Amino acid sequence: MKRFLATVSAALFASGTAFAQSTVVVTPDSSDANGSTVVIPGDVTTYVTGQQVPSATYEGDVVVGSELPSSVEVYPVPSNNDYAYAVVNKKRVIVNPHTHKVIEIVK
Repeated sequence: MKRFLATVSAALFASGTAFAQSTVVVTPDSSDANGSTVVIPGDVTTYVTGQQVPSATYEGDVVVGSELPSSVEVYPVPSNNDYAYAVVNKKRVIVNPHTHKVIEIVK
């Protein structure tokens, strides 16, 4: 019985770790067209934080929901066509590749 409980505990701990790799963004502007919450996969965030690209200068505030101007270069996330990223005013942001709206500011 002790062995069974140890196995179940280990399995539950491992599954919780796997779920912790995604970022859930909950803001008024972070819903998709169907009104559901945007969940950014962990591999997207990991990819974005590992890239070295130049920071663009932007006069406005970079906030979730704002649209980046066309002068800001947006880079695709190769493993996921639903996301792109940029570095703006030394902040990494994940954006919608079609609208260039900021989905998340990566901490």
